[in-house]
Amino acid sequence: MGEGWFSTLIVVLLVLVDLAIRIVAVLVVPLNRRPQTATAWLLAIFLIPYFGFILFLLLGSNRLPKKRRAKQEQINKLIYEATEGFDEAVRDEDWPDWLHTSVALNRALGAMPLVSGNSAELMPDYEKSIEAMTAAVNEARSYVHSEFYIMNLDPTSAPYFDALEAAVKRGVTVRVLLDHIASLRYPGYLRTVRRLRAAGVEWHLMLPIQPWKGRYQRIDLRNHRKLLVIDGAVAFTGSQNLIDSSYNKRKNLRAGLHWKDLMVRFEGPIVFGINALFLSDWYAETDELLDGTIPESSRNPARTLDCQVVPSGPAFKGENNLRLFNDLIYAAQHKIIITSPYFVPDESMLYAITTAAQSGVDVQIHVSEVADQKVVYHAQCSYYEALLRSGVRIFLYESPTVLHAKHFTIDDEVAVIGSSNMDMRSFSLNLEISVMVHGRGFVSDLRDLEATYRERSRELTLEEWQKRPTRSVLLDNLARLTATVQ
Repeated sequence: MGEGWFSTLIVVLLVLVDLAIRIVAVLVVPLNRRPQTATAWLLAIFLIPYFGFILFLLLGSNRLPKKRRAKQEQINKLIYEATEGFDEAVRDEDWPDWLHTSVALNRALGAMPLVSGNSAELMPDYEKSIEAMTAAVNEARSYVHSEFYIMNLDPTSAPYFDALEAAVKRGVTVRVLLDHIASLRYPGYLRTVRRLRAAGVEWHLMLPIQPWKGRYQRIDLRNHRKLLVIDGAVAFTGSQNLIDSSYNKRKNLRAGLHWKDLMVRFEGPIVFGINALFLSDWYAETDELLDGTIPESSRNPARTLDCQVVPSGPAFKGENNLRLFNDLIYAAQHKIIITSPYFVPDESMLYAITTAAQSGVDVQIHVSEVADQKVVYHAQCSYYEALLRSGVRIFLYESPTVLHAKHFTIDDEVAVIGSSNMDMRSFSLNLEISVMVHGRGFVSDLRDLEATYRERSRELTLEEWQKRPTRSVLLDNLARLTATVQ
């Protein structure tokens, strides 16, 4: 009798807790979230109440700690003050009418000004870009600021580490930032940090998960930026991590997978903007606020590009990159070419892209034929039919290369390049860097590179896509649900 009563009590308590979880979820989950994100979380909680609720408590907020957000606001204020008068790029007849509002939007969201007098060099060869960055470090005389999402010591990257050590020995200040969890996931992490210590550089982990040191935030909030600044004169940024193009994983080596990336070497006052992101991340991790004054000598009339850094991430109040991308897509009159390894747009971007295609704009998307992340790949595939039906052309880059470059071009006027994917993770969870470039010469060079992508790609057709197996359709749509859980 006693045991039966106790069992009944346990069942009643579990039912009440289950009901309470569902009621609380309905009241709390939709607050300040996209409807699609809230729906996905509610579905997870209602289908698997206890596990789903615990998962929501761990991953339900995409906000960085309050202290870090306050630091970002402080940095933004300093950037505004330091760059007063520098947002005076020449608005000549080559300027499209719509660009003014995009520049103002970026300035309002990320504090960075548009600056003229820049030059940029595309570096699409993986090994040669590492060689170029190594050579730049070897020429440093004052400081080196190196920040990479993944930094790994291996035969490909070893010369870069050697250059950092050599710079320290000749009296150069070398500061290094690497993302904690991202770098930890790859073979040789301990070897990498030991090498940094031995080199004598000042290095820190970005967004470390070290609760025993009081350093913790949502575990999948990551700093995804890749940048290098030398003496305030030269900067590199783009999609490439500091690691071998195979990422040193056995499954990649067995499959013959290699990553194809794109870095850009910048000179001019835009280097200040790229360095400002390093300084803000350094301040966030170390509490050390470094000087980032922009030198007047950085301006050069011979350089013709207008550039603007667009920082984004959960330290900002708005989704800076998503707002910029949508604004530019809606502004396009003739052609949009997007390159992204992970293309999982939110509803607003999907509408922007399909609206452009249905309006007669030539819209092309370059993605990889091969998948290195299965869930993301299936989520990406779930959007193909809607895109193809709207008139978007999709090009699949040939296997076994993973096309990891991240950039897009608008008409013949503007390009955006950086670390940001066209996915909800990059829009809401990752700290990213993008650079908007206005200049027909640069866009032309990038279009030539996009043409080489097409030469090594096959175009996906709606007829072919509709013949895929039912199991693939189910997997795609299931993965699409998980992609919105943020």
